[in-house]
Amino acid sequence: MLDSFYQLNSFEKTYWIITAVFTLIFLFVLIGAFIGVDGDDIGNVDAEIDADTGASFQFFTLKNLVAFFTIFGWTGIASINAGNSKLITILISITCGLIMMTIMAAMFYYISKLTSSGTLKMKNALNAIGEVYLTVGANRSKIGKVQVKVQGALRELEALTDFNEDLTQGNVIKVIEVTNNGILIIEPQK
Repeated sequence: MLDSFYQLNSFEKTYWIITAVFTLIFLFVLIGAFIGVDGDDIGNVDAEIDADTGASFQFFTLKNLVAFFTIFGWTGIASINAGNSKLITILISITCGLIMMTIMAAMFYYISKLTSSGTLKMKNALNAIGEVYLTVGANRSKIGKVQVKVQGALRELEALTDFNEDLTQGNVIKVIEVTNNGILIIEPQK
């Protein structure tokens, strides 16, 4: 195998060295991602490059550069084997590497947009249907508790009612208002 490597010209050797080194690094990054090694565990080189600007479109990161040179190397070798000239090989390699960097940067950007803050927004409880958990006093006389689904999760929240009778455990209710301090105003569901 080394004999065939030594028979290559310097242009081909350069591509093979780039490809071998960055493919190996790429495999380490890939295996690390599968076993849960985060950037913080290995020094987080991306943080130094990104300057931690949040979830913006981050083009120059360690992972993107590894992907660039991995694709750069493999497309260069394929182009050489196809008989293309050095200039065409370099142009194809750079173009494919940049396309890969753009795809990865876009992918991580859109993945970061999928996260939510986890903050409960009480206004999202409006018009929710739920059930009384602890008795809610008639005419706002006693705060009770209700279970309603808010933001995809079943929650136990404090509630009051303007209804003339107490709403007891098991009554089906509808949230008609949310006060400034986060207490639900409910009415029985008919």
